[in-house]
Amino acid sequence: MSEFTRKFNVLDDKDKEIHEVLSTVYHALEEKGYNPINQIVGYILSEDPTYITNHNHARTIIRRIDRDELLQALLKNYLGK
Repeated sequence: MSEFTRKFNVLDDKDKEIHEVLSTVYHALEEKGYNPINQIVGYILSEDPTYITNHNHARTIIRRIDRDELLQALLKNYLGK
């Protein structure tokens, strides 16, 4: 057995997942000619999935992340925390 203890951080994994989801959704919106920032903000404010295109399954993908977790991750990232 190893003498080192592995560190497991659920928050880091969740932040990575949120980053991947937002990147995927951003690119899908961009590919379809939408303003990705405006569309994602519309989704966050209303939680209405129709702000997100179905292109590349972006609508399904963004719904994997709870809106509160998404807002928390964005705020943490913005503030550098």
